Amino acid sequence: MSYQAYLKNIRKKTGKGPADFRKLAEEKGFTENGALKATVKATQIIDWLKADFALGHGHAMAIYALLKGVKNEDSE
Repeated sequence: MSYQAYLKNIRKKTGKGPADFRKLAEEKGFTENGALKATVKATQIIDWLKADFALGHGHAMAIYALLKGVKNEDSE
């Protein structure tokens, strides 16, 4: 599955897109000024997304990559 397909499926399931998850991560204290804090581990993000949005591991990792800056919503 492509990165874009993950994002599309996440939006379908949660009603939230990349900008929404960036905002929520900031509110949760995982990011600061749009950047993932160095002390935040992937497990924390994955656990949050699984608990609050019932995302699977792969979908949660796509959001983690987005927050980490590895991918953005325009990446394929």
